[in-house]
Amino acid sequence: MVLKLSTLFLRTLREDPVDAEVASHKLLVRAGYIRRAAPGIYTWLPLGLRVLGKVEAIIREEMNAIGAQEVHFPALLPREPYETTGRWTEYGDGLFRLKDRKGADYLLAPTHEEMFTLLVKDLYNSYKDLPAYLYQIQNKYRDEARPRAGLLRGREFIMKDSYSFNIDDEGLEEAYQAHRAAYLKIFGRLGLEILPVFATAGAMGGSKSEEFLHPTPVGEDTFVRSPGGYYANVEAVTTVVPEDIDFTDAPAFEVLDTPNTPTIDTLVACANEIAPRANGAWSAIDTLKNVVLAATLPTGERQLVAIGLPGDRNVDLKRVEANISAHLETGGEVGLEAATEDDLKKHPTLIKGYIGPALGTDAAVLGLEGASKILYLVDPRVVAGTSWVTGANEAGKHVFGLVAGRDFTWDGTIECVEVLAGDPAPDGSGPLETARGIEMGHIFQLGRKYAEALDLKVLDQNGKLKVVTMGSYGVGVTRAVAALAESNHDENGLVWPRNVAPADVHLVVTGKQAELFEAAQKIADELHEAGVEVIYDDRPKVSAGVKFSDAELIGVPTIVVIGRGLADGVVEVKDRATGERTDVSVDEVVAQLIALAKG
Repeated sequence: MVLKLSTLFLRTLREDPVDAEVASHKLLVRAGYIRRAAPGIYTWLPLGLRVLGKVEAIIREEMNAIGAQEVHFPALLPREPYETTGRWTEYGDGLFRLKDRKGADYLLAPTHEEMFTLLVKDLYNSYKDLPAYLYQIQNKYRDEARPRAGLLRGREFIMKDSYSFNIDDEGLEEAYQAHRAAYLKIFGRLGLEILPVFATAGAMGGSKSEEFLHPTPVGEDTFVRSPGGYYANVEAVTTVVPEDIDFTDAPAFEVLDTPNTPTIDTLVACANEIAPRANGAWSAIDTLKNVVLAATLPTGERQLVAIGLPGDRNVDLKRVEANISAHLETGGEVGLEAATEDDLKKHPTLIKGYIGPALGTDAAVLGLEGASKILYLVDPRVVAGTSWVTGANEAGKHVFGLVAGRDFTWDGTIECVEVLAGDPAPDGSGPLETARGIEMGHIFQLGRKYAEALDLKVLDQNGKLKVVTMGSYGVGVTRAVAALAESNHDENGLVWPRNVAPADVHLVVTGKQAELFEAAQKIADELHEAGVEVIYDDRPKVSAGVKFSDAELIGVPTIVVIGRGLADGVVEVKDRATGERTDVSVDEVVAQLIALAKG
């Protein structure tokens, strides 16, 4: 049907919403595509649903093309499967939990790995049934602490999640590559610039993972790239580790008085004053900074972790969060923050500004007998034989010449510091540069984590039970709408690509004469009969200026103006993206518009 603005459920706004930070949020609300229902939760209006439906259709077509089959799970799920895999606890505060009237626990699903696994377990029992690719497009729920940027980070969102089930790892790799190729086609058809980047598996687990990022300054993800083609989320970047140094002839360390030096800058200044050296001045890179963090585990337990890193670097909490679970022997998401004064008071050896590496791993080195054990991790640049100026765990004192591997040890290494422009790419492809992006998709080789937890096994070729191997593949559907709006707008409003626009043509009548409306209705009807989607601004008492503003705000690819030119037998056709205007004969305009719409 032709969408007539006189009856369409639509109100455009002239001012930006007060809570909107990014262009997509501002314009999708102002143009009448979505409305805020609560923080991070949005109502979809008729125009918004048309765009959303077209995005979903492209995703379905490409998923179907690789042999995936669509199912649909409930969003409200029982606790038990998530309890079995440990994710009832691992998700922590990010999970929406609720009870029914009988006291049974339920959750609003953040993802559906457990349900897909149990469905295949229920129906399949032989290797002959595999491979199987299943997907759904469904609402997901995560209790974001700080929902922001409209549809880009919400508490309720729509995601396409698919899962592959194979008898062996070779099949998993094939499924992974099939989904990867499908994703590139999906984003190509949407017209979104996408970079596949190496990523960490995080709480999902698995052996291989890639994110599909849309580069944009408003993105929440930081990634790196090199001239030689290395791309990675900063959380997945690995450090180029220096070689160990022979410390056989290294002099013994020395504890010196360094009053009023609680920061790296004050320490460097003091070191150059009290212990100048012949081979160059001391700098921050010569110091070992020890940062104490408090990790909140999925169980709610609070655990202190100390991290040693070169003093010219800062800790990146997101990188720590992505890599620390293995060291804490816990699954799931870990909350991190700087240790508080109360945390430090519980450990007398932790003197703020003067913390050294002897945190119980080898406490006798600095005379700290009886020091309580704290997990001590270091940046990969801290290798055996490196010599450091660092805290002596005593107010006003630092250690000079403390040698790693000789004078102190550590519990493990962790990728934890900010990745800086100019750092070498781990594959040797040149210096890194950093950029921002929106995560549009993520694919994982899950392996057997969920199949083992939920006992998904099938009979193999030899009649023996074998655990199925799985892959997981997600696309943010509502996020794709936001990304499209973010990358397709100008100062006047949205500029939709034709294949996702709510309509192909927006007809605008600028005048009150009956013959103008009659001509517009005739054009609308003929376009509709030809399968061209039309928005028709048939409002008789609205000014031409308001109509033009609404047309540009709504962002349909082609705007047709029926006005004074009709007396001369022409109408104006405007390309919304380029602004190009052309007078076209009223007798030829329908054929031209059909050609534009059909591409």
